[in-house]
Amino acid sequence: MIVGVVAGVSGVLIGRLSLRQARAAVEDCQRMLARQSSEGMGDLKAIRDVAVCRYDALSEMRGRLSFSVAMINGLGDGIVLTSINGQSETRTYVRPVVGGKGEQPLSPEEAEAVRAARLGLGPLVPCRSAGPL
Repeated sequence: MIVGVVAGVSGVLIGRLSLRQARAAVEDCQRMLARQSSEGMGDLKAIRDVAVCRYDALSEMRGRLSFSVAMINGLGDGIVLTSINGQSETRTYVRPVVGGKGEQPLSPEEAEAVRAARLGLGPLVPCRSAGPL
């Protein structure tokens, strides 16, 4: 009987979490559609959406010196440029974005920059997932 109660409560909690994530995705889609219809079509291939997400990528560095910049056109295509800054070296990466998704898996900070650019929240946005690696 206790196992059944635990399983039921777990199911309800998982369902609520899934519902919250689904609602957030629907809200994002509604914002994107409203934004696209209010701005008119214009040149869909021109870079028009930019967002910068600054964060501390390494525990040795503070001051949010690392960043990811998403540069996206009206079709959701573009690039994400990421710079990871440490004490003795800096690494820079660029990843293609097609249809609002990375062709390769994006880091949480890169995904946040792409999401913010697509929603027109840029240029500087807070990184919700920013934390040292």
